[in-house]
Amino acid sequence: MAGRRRRPLAALRMLLTAPVRTLGQAPMIRRVSYYLRRAGGGLDPHFFRALGLAVLGFVAIAAFGVTVLEPEKRSLAGLGGSLYWAVTTVIGSGDSSYVTSPGGFVLGWVLAFFGVAIVAALTAATVGLVIDFLLKEGQGMNAAGYRDHVVVCGWNTTSRELVSELTSDEFHVKVVLIHEAEHNPAGDGVYFVRGDCTSADDLARAGIAEAAAAIVCPSAATNEADMRSILTVLAIESIAPQVRTVAEVNNPAHVEHFRRAGVDEVLVTPRLASRLLARSALYPGLTGLVADIVSGGDGSELYAVLLPDDYAGLGVDECSARLRAEHHATLLSVTRGTTAHTNPPADLRLEAGDTLVVVAEELGDLVPAESAAPVVALTSATA
Repeated sequence: MAGRRRRPLAALRMLLTAPVRTLGQAPMIRRVSYYLRRAGGGLDPHFFRALGLAVLGFVAIAAFGVTVLEPEKRSLAGLGGSLYWAVTTVIGSGDSSYVTSPGGFVLGWVLAFFGVAIVAALTAATVGLVIDFLLKEGQGMNAAGYRDHVVVCGWNTTSRELVSELTSDEFHVKVVLIHEAEHNPAGDGVYFVRGDCTSADDLARAGIAEAAAAIVCPSAATNEADMRSILTVLAIESIAPQVRTVAEVNNPAHVEHFRRAGVDEVLVTPRLASRLLARSALYPGLTGLVADIVSGGDGSELYAVLLPDDYAGLGVDECSARLRAEHHATLLSVTRGTTAHTNPPADLRLEAGDTLVVVAEELGDLVPAESAAPVVALTSATA
């Protein structure tokens, strides 16, 4: 019976504390908490302890003085009342008629002046903290406080385009940029963290441990930039190995090094651009088609989605037909484990947990495959 009684109490406790936990996870609350922890770490506790003791001592001395100077207050009860009067006078709500002697008036004035000074000091300290917080926000010196966001490490022309794509996508992804600059180059809508992409502290301020993905972009089209990107991947993998990492690579010869660092996906920009240009020269219109399906906005786009539960066991042709009829989507690829079957063969039977790559105008009822396994091998229908 005791166990049964505890269960409703535990459920009620969880119900009552859920709003508090939810509020505590709000990005702004987490940013302020990080700032206060960092600001508090630089304060001298001995100074504040001495200041607090001085205030308490001054109030106690004033209360004792009033008790001595006021004849009708000369008792233990009077000392308690004087102490209460001294405290309320300091905070600005004391009773001025409590004292009647000249000495009592003087102590009351001193306490009131002392209270005004304390309020002014606290107000100045509070305003200073708020201004310092806002300044550090603008300079990228605070923490993002997001969860399930995308961290962009580095800034270049690719970063500018991908940030525009992420912030305009229908999923409304929160984006955090880490870059060594005085001001946010990404503009509004992107939280800026000024720092080094290879620094564990700066990655922590960007919330890398609770991010959904990290995109690493080289700062320049050089081999040295690739080496720094590899260090960034290593830093991310050491802090948050569960975070999906995608890296832009300048030199195709460095892809193997990125793989050894633990990156999930790589994009060799020169190789992709050259091959797309070659295909477009042979088959006109391909450039516009690819640009349309990989960009947001109007028209069809690429989506990676989880296989619907009732599609398990279907063949590729039947799955394609149902996707067209029920979701207005065209099947391009099936990913199983770490292998992607592009233009999958007709005899491939779909299994629960497969990821589908489709072209559709919108996601609709399909569930996005946000945590798909990294693809390390590609096959086609002719493989």
